[in-house]
Amino acid sequence: MTTAPDLSHHGDADLVPGLVDLAVNVRTGGTPGWLAERVRAADLAVYPDQCEALAAIAERHARSEDEVLLTAGAAEAFVLLARTLCPRRAVVVHPQFTEPEAALRAAGHAVHQVLLPFPYQLDPAAVPADADLVFVGNPTNPTSVLHPREVITTLVRPGRLVVVDEAFMDCVPGETESLASTPDLDGLVVVRSLTKTWALAGLRVGYVLAAAGVVETLRRAQPLWPVSAPALAACVATAGPAALDEVERWAAQLSAQRRHLVERLGSLGFRVVPDACASFVLLDTGSCEARTLLQHRGFAVRRGESFPALGPTWIRVAVRDAATSDRFAAALAEVLA
Repeated sequence: MTTAPDLSHHGDADLVPGLVDLAVNVRTGGTPGWLAERVRAADLAVYPDQCEALAAIAERHARSEDEVLLTAGAAEAFVLLARTLCPRRAVVVHPQFTEPEAALRAAGHAVHQVLLPFPYQLDPAAVPADADLVFVGNPTNPTSVLHPREVITTLVRPGRLVVVDEAFMDCVPGETESLASTPDLDGLVVVRSLTKTWALAGLRVGYVLAAAGVVETLRRAQPLWPVSAPALAACVATAGPAALDEVERWAAQLSAQRRHLVERLGSLGFRVVPDACASFVLLDTGSCEARTLLQHRGFAVRRGESFPALGPTWIRVAVRDAATSDRFAAALAEVLA
């Protein structure tokens, strides 16, 4: 009997103290100093005021402020969608981040899984025609696949809400396939997060971009002051031109580091999901013991079996500097020799 994937499992659970962390895909080096200073400078003596943050995010994506909802990370956005919507047929395209499905099930909704085959390219025809709520990642966690925006928009139709998780879109130079700045497409919801790029996992901050009516529905389900003053300061700080320039430079560096990792793994004969575009790569080791054996060699990686459509031979590996990737590739070759 096949065991259902543990949708509540996340990369931080695969961390082992003292090991090289390739399990969590948050930017290495910690929060940039200038950003940490802005966050620490937030006034904690007054109630949070979202006005400046809403204006900054709206300007960053060329949206109106009533099309922006600030949230305590992308995870809150998925919970709000699950609790406020009443889909007749909710669909989650897998493999992808498991929180959307977990939130839907916790809210009492049945979920139809669309399981994409390797190499995990989105096939709109695989989504049932009667689906009125569809979740898809772009670039997708854990596959690192970047779907063309034209393919995703074919999913949008009257009576259907398409939710696109763009938590890793800023890993893509120029954000070429982003739908965040597409306000005129009814039925489209884009979820973004500051967690990965800016190393702010502990701050819990993200946002939703959608039609004003959808945003208002979600807003009514939030408690008062749902986003803290430090998180609002981070929204303002990371939406400005200087911060966006820094992200572009980081994304270019990440691309080079990812290419190096993929080439090293490919040269060893491992099946790696092609055309990776995020801060991690997904590969099939061919061994159910690979993750445990890698721990003995000093590396923690993200297990694959908690993602629907994957199994225990798959691992997700965070992109690091070339030297770390070389050591990891050598260790992986040794344990599977």
